[in-house]
Amino acid sequence: MTFCKSAETMIYAYIPGVAAYIGVDVGDTFEYFSYLCETSKIYRTMKYNFDKIVERRGTSCVKWDALQEHFGRTDLTPLWVADMDFEVCPEITEALRARVDHRVYGYGCPADGYWQSIIDWQRNMHGFTFSREELCYVPGVVKGIAFALNYFTDKGDKVVIQEPVYHPFRAVAQGNGRVVVNNALRAANGFYCMDIEGLERIFAAEHPRMMILCNPHNPIGITWSRETLVEVASLAKKYGVIVVSDEIHGDLALFGHEHIPFATVSDEAAEVAVTFGAPSKTFNIPGLVSSWCVVKNPALRSGFFGWLAANEFSDPTFVATIATETAYKCGSAWLDSCKAYIENNILAVEEFCAKRLPGVRPVRPQASFLVWLDCSALGMSHDKLIATFVGKAHLALNDGTIFGAGGENCMRLNVATPRASLLKALNALEAALNA
Repeated sequence: MTFCKSAETMIYAYIPGVAAYIGVDVGDTFEYFSYLCETSKIYRTMKYNFDKIVERRGTSCVKWDALQEHFGRTDLTPLWVADMDFEVCPEITEALRARVDHRVYGYGCPADGYWQSIIDWQRNMHGFTFSREELCYVPGVVKGIAFALNYFTDKGDKVVIQEPVYHPFRAVAQGNGRVVVNNALRAANGFYCMDIEGLERIFAAEHPRMMILCNPHNPIGITWSRETLVEVASLAKKYGVIVVSDEIHGDLALFGHEHIPFATVSDEAAEVAVTFGAPSKTFNIPGLVSSWCVVKNPALRSGFFGWLAANEFSDPTFVATIATETAYKCGSAWLDSCKAYIENNILAVEEFCAKRLPGVRPVRPQASFLVWLDCSALGMSHDKLIATFVGKAHLALNDGTIFGAGGENCMRLNVATPRASLLKALNALEAALNA
């Protein structure tokens, strides 16, 4: 891992987990580099403690410190915002500490290793291959979607989303004067699928300029099949629609499911795709603001990447590049352990609901740590449902209606929290429902 600085005369070798630095005179270039974490036995053999309860109040985190703003009270257990309550993998902390200890925070230049770490991770994890010129930094996936929306579409243009879906899709489109067209998901056999026939009808009749694809889908947690993505690509090519694919949850495929990057499924997909991803959900570092964009088609890429550069939207901070490179090079063992813990949390929710909350049906996600709770069997109005969760159980979950049509009588539960906290919350919900 290399970070460029000028007017210094030493290289420091930093070994994760060991408080030691080795200085080597190299002339006029200053670099930090870590011991090869891929072969380090220090963290490969350690057990990560996801049961540890970390006090987050007072750290300016949305999940805890914005409860008053969003829920009107602070006496709630927060299981809403899509970040984790787990400490990050220690290599990330150590790499950031090593750089911060330098105490000079001037303008940074991304090292080649930063870009290569993204390329290698996507190729090795998902079979998504792209070159350096097809890749750029963006300061957040939602911001990236907003950039693409503003560059590729005009006010009044139509944009397709598929509700219930991550609510910023609608907010960003409407906030920028675009017209949202909803191709609603279809409920099928206790899960959800894409309405391909409805999508073609919309493409043919509404002539949208763009589709925002959530892949994997949030809040349901769908890992779209190759066949479905091929059909989307074929329709998009046929009707001249750009597909912006949000793949921020892609590394978190669960229970044997596979994330398939949209741009990989066909030549047509590569031609119409603008892909956004990030290490932020994967490694619990959204506060460091590191995301990336891949565009394979030079006809789309050249102007868009040039526009991003001209507006200085594609220049990362050094904390973003350090955390990203370290995560992608050294974080796979932590991620494997984290996903296993999340899977067991989901199983715990399913078991609890089956035995003690029969009116609440958790929809098992194929990816991510967000569980869609179908509460329709409780027979409550949606307002009463919210009052029960917030006012009686003292729980802060995401109200299903913020995700649009199809979210009625549903809630989104974040299970990326210590199991003791999760079970305590479920007990509180049971007590509230039985009161």
